[in-house]
Amino acid sequence: MKRFKNILFAYDGKPGREQIFNRAVRLAQSNSASLTVIQVLKYYPFGAELLVEAQGFEEIPKSDRDETEEQLKRFRSAAKAKGVELTTRVLWGTPFLEIIREVLKRSHDLVMVGIESNDGMEGMLLGSTAMRLMRKCPCPVWAVKPTHGRQVDRILAAVDPAPFDDKMNDLDIKIMALATSLARSQGSTLHVVNCWSRNREKTFRARSRLKQAVVDDLLKETRKAHETRVKELLERFSLDYRSSRVHLLEGKPSQLIVDLAKKKQVELVVMGTVARTGITGFLIGNTAEKVLNHLECSVLAVKPDDSKHRWK
Repeated sequence: MKRFKNILFAYDGKPGREQIFNRAVRLAQSNSASLTVIQVLKYYPFGAELLVEAQGFEEIPKSDRDETEEQLKRFRSAAKAKGVELTTRVLWGTPFLEIIREVLKRSHDLVMVGIESNDGMEGMLLGSTAMRLMRKCPCPVWAVKPTHGRQVDRILAAVDPAPFDDKMNDLDIKIMALATSLARSQGSTLHVVNCWSRNREKTFRARSRLKQAVVDDLLKETRKAHETRVKELLERFSLDYRSSRVHLLEGKPSQLIVDLAKKKQVELVVMGTVARTGITGFLIGNTAEKVLNHLECSVLAVKPDDSKHRWK
């Protein structure tokens, strides 16, 4: 099933972004989707932005605009050679805000953005465009490392199905739909991970009047409940079990997901980035933020379908 209809690639002019553009073209081809490339200019010293914004885009120095448009022409030629019609735009302003405005204005269903290739994703935090998009962009955001601009051989989908939480369960369905679609189109091995913890086990054993055997049974039931919920989730999708692996792990998700991605040499993690409490589309859950801070691979960040309404 084709998952994307209107893809947006936010080009920032940094080295290695051409590989990400090529991935965007291939994704547009496989989904019969439209593709847009934008570049947001922000070359002005503090204080000049308000003046330029008030006077409009045409007041941006012609040399800056022409140089950027010339760069984007190369993308149009490369896409046309592969049968993909490409739209390009040069914008001015704060990058993450202009990208979100484009998503809302033109109904993009995927944003692709490059991140630096370093040891881990620590550089994403503390105000980067990619992290701000993951926090606030209403559609999925694929933060791609330049080294992962080609084939994706191993994908990890992190899910957390829970009883009585329809919104988060719908998010898990969305995560799996995207992960399975990409795995099929790429011929990738798909790993699915769910983490569970022994919440309050020490308290139960030390302070409760429950017998130790009863506590042991409670823990077994907890694990069984997680297994059942994951099984029910995966039954919605026709997984190829020869190329799929399911991992039910005990411990802290923030560490287990990172360790598993590294151990399995995963190139893309598909995960939700909304807290179970707070304002949808504006808060990344504590676990998700810790995971994003330590992953060494690309990430496809997904939010619930109602995130867009928070911007209206």
